[in-house]
Amino acid sequence: MKTSFYDLSYQDLFDILESRGLNTSAASLLFNWHYKKREHSPCTENVSKDNIKFIAENFDFSLPKISKVFEAQDRTVKFLFELSDGNRVETVLIPFNNKYSICLSSQVGCAMNCAFCYTGTQGLTRNLKTSEIVGQFLMAYHWLRENRPDEQRVLNIVFMGQGEPLHNFDPVKKACEIFLSSHGTSLGHQKISISTSGYIPGLKRWAEEIPGVNLALSLHSPFAAIRNELIPINKKFPLEEVLSYIDTVPLRKKQFVTYEYLVIKDFNDSAEDAHATAKLLKDKRAFVNLIPFNPFPGTDYKRPELEVVMNFKAVLDTYKIPTLVRGTKGDDVLAACGQLNSK
Repeated sequence: MKTSFYDLSYQDLFDILESRGLNTSAASLLFNWHYKKREHSPCTENVSKDNIKFIAENFDFSLPKISKVFEAQDRTVKFLFELSDGNRVETVLIPFNNKYSICLSSQVGCAMNCAFCYTGTQGLTRNLKTSEIVGQFLMAYHWLRENRPDEQRVLNIVFMGQGEPLHNFDPVKKACEIFLSSHGTSLGHQKISISTSGYIPGLKRWAEEIPGVNLALSLHSPFAAIRNELIPINKKFPLEEVLSYIDTVPLRKKQFVTYEYLVIKDFNDSAEDAHATAKLLKDKRAFVNLIPFNPFPGTDYKRPELEVVMNFKAVLDTYKIPTLVRGTKGDDVLAACGQLNSK
């Protein structure tokens, strides 16, 4: 069986070619061709015949297939990708000023069973391979090139799609290596963010293995009873323990940890909730994203009034905690935060 080229870091490919006695310059040529130029076709320019033969016989360059494309009124684009085994995941391109952030999935479904998330209703089917994570990025870019040629810039990658990224640590880590590599897509560390519900086994590895990449925690409440309902693994990995590990993550100058707070009507949107959240974060290098809840089929939770969200922000402002109310994008095609599913 052939190895997917997109499962390999630059060093992986270099080592394979070197072990076969082949010209290792092909590693740089292939990475430049497929990641910088983002070409589909085989790379043969300046590649020796021996390398071309070895690559053709041993590597697979197939990518996930676009099953459906949903274009929202605000120009958000949601892709339903079909994988080689028939499983499917969703990916979202989020527009801003003719540029995009891309929201990647890391698993088919999710084991965390978060109550606020549509993905959580489908359970976990399997982890994604590195090639399937990287493939989402490349295929979304190819779609932009063909359909919106003046808007090809994908500037930020957020692992906030389907799945718990730190529950699939190794493939996510290698995907980050490819995105960060000067031979790969050459993104800066500040352009990649990984979200977690508070999965401590992954957090324990973070500081050593993917330092510099931005961390976002799904906080959603400072109170155990509320967080237990929203994020069931809070019972196994309590918030206090999660925060103690986050405090060990090395931060660059001017870098913050982002705390995501989903504001749900009459559930976690009171002044008491806001003050308790502020007191929890006031001595940390914290940035808070307030996200008005995005309804999905079957949920009992409700979206709050904008005035309530702004009042919550005003409380955090008094504690001098940088806070942003995140605008909702793509909710008319179920592409907003918490609305992804493999359908």
